[in-house]
Amino acid sequence: MDKFKLALIQMAVGESKDDNLAEAVQMLRMARAEGADVAALPEMFLCPYDSARFGEFAETEDGRAVRTLSKAAGELGLYLIGGTIPEKDSEGKIYNSCFCFSPDGGIIGRHRKVHLFDIDIEGGISFRESDSLTAGSSATVIDTPWGKIGVAICFDIRFAELFRLMAMEGAHTVVVPAAFNMTTGPAHWELSFRMRAVDNQIYTAGAAPARNPEAGYISYANSIVSDPWGRIIGRLDKDEGMLISEIDPGYALS
Repeated sequence: MDKFKLALIQMAVGESKDDNLAEAVQMLRMARAEGADVAALPEMFLCPYDSARFGEFAETEDGRAVRTLSKAAGELGLYLIGGTIPEKDSEGKIYNSCFCFSPDGGIIGRHRKVHLFDIDIEGGISFRESDSLTAGSSATVIDTPWGKIGVAICFDIRFAELFRLMAMEGAHTVVVPAAFNMTTGPAHWELSFRMRAVDNQIYTAGAAPARNPEAGYISYANSIVSDPWGRIIGRLDKDEGMLISEIDPGYALS
């Protein structure tokens, strides 16, 4: 099976939905120009990571964010794992959702975050996604010319069973739009990606927002790729940037 180039977009996320969408598209253009075959945006690239504000930014599956990403994937001829947005369904429930697109702009997958981030660490951080979000209930694997790629979202990575399900479905790589924070990031970010990679003999990749020290929720950033041996083959720092890594499905599946 052929190798491919995976681009992780570590973008700065601000208060303006328009600006965030424009920045995402611009960085996707840069990724394609650098030879990326598959690109991934970070968790909640559309809005500040604030449970109290997800409803303010929420869109339906036919909303502007999904239409914009669909158009970008089609124009660039790119497989796109579209970060996450607050997605509102017909009943008014809001999910932390990742839409995935083929190079013709079609939707080929949607992952709704299964494990909501409810945490209270003494002296660290307190956050409750369940105050505004509803949990998803299924594993997500998409088909590409390079084989199957799994999709998970942030806190999902702490649950080995979900990654085992994707590996059993044939995923050689799992891409994770994620926004660990300044408490959990230094402690468990790299460790989590290396563990899930070694557990399943797959590649794991985390696409995070750039760090903004003035935000209410501060992203650890450090977008990362681990190979099936648990070796870190690419990692960014705290600033906005793009990480392009070569993925060898044959190595994962051997």
